[in-house]
Amino acid sequence: MSAEAEFGGIPNPAPARLSVGVVSAGRVGTALGEALERVGHVVSAVSAPSSRSAERAAGRLPEARIAAPSDIAARAELLVLAVPDTELDRLVVQLAPRTNPSAIVLHTSGAGGAGVLAPFAERGCTTVAFHPAMTFADSPEDTDRIAAACVGVTAADEVGFAVGQALAIELGAEPVRVAETRRPLYHAALAHGANHLQTVVADALAALTVALDDGAHQDSVGGPAEGLSERVLGPLARAALENALRSGPAALTGPAARGDADTVARHLAALAAVDTDIAAAYRAQSRRAASTSGNLSALDTVLKED
Repeated sequence: MSAEAEFGGIPNPAPARLSVGVVSAGRVGTALGEALERVGHVVSAVSAPSSRSAERAAGRLPEARIAAPSDIAARAELLVLAVPDTELDRLVVQLAPRTNPSAIVLHTSGAGGAGVLAPFAERGCTTVAFHPAMTFADSPEDTDRIAAACVGVTAADEVGFAVGQALAIELGAEPVRVAETRRPLYHAALAHGANHLQTVVADALAALTVALDDGAHQDSVGGPAEGLSERVLGPLARAALENALRSGPAALTGPAARGDADTVARHLAALAAVDTDIAAAYRAQSRRAASTSGNLSALDTVLKED
């Protein structure tokens, strides 16, 4: 299939090699820069506002020079704005007048669409909101994970979308079109499903560590006490996630889903003795599980706020 056919009659606009500028060398910017280099592009410059970002850039983008954002914008063929949402508006205003009108400009914000890049578009740049739907742990494995991820792509026109689509496919990722007005909802869903999942797991490990504390000074039957909570919870949590992704609400199990008020009440008492915040989170999630399964009325009394 030709590039023109693959992208709906629009020629694939991504050259074989682009000179890439990254602002800045945070977790996302570094991983994305490294991924672009793996497929033949060249990260020529990167901004590194902290000692940690400078170390990250030196270790994973060693050929890139450290430069000021304005200098990077003036020279880049592909300008990657990988900064926190709180900094993006200011950076766009600062850099748009300095950027080559023929440049491709993308940002990696999940909640923001292409609209925030309007000053670049008015200058003639091709603009794309390009959000890898992945968590980044500040490790080399982050770059590998981009190839297994989807990328939320939003653009002001079909040319911009074709650019974002082409870049995502080049990286081995799956491009997913997200409407400008749906970006906040898209990002909220990802934050709820990933960030809050991490919080739930952390709470569960904290409670489980206390539950298993009686034998913490000894080896367990299956191995050392160190990491025992993770070994107990890990297989269950992985299976639950896979079941949820495969079967949706039909995979829901446990006392709240069954409407077992006595067990939920005992759970709440035990968790409150460890950490009232964990108990409050369990109460909220139990209400959601009971509502999803149609058993909320059976738990209404036990789930009332204290």
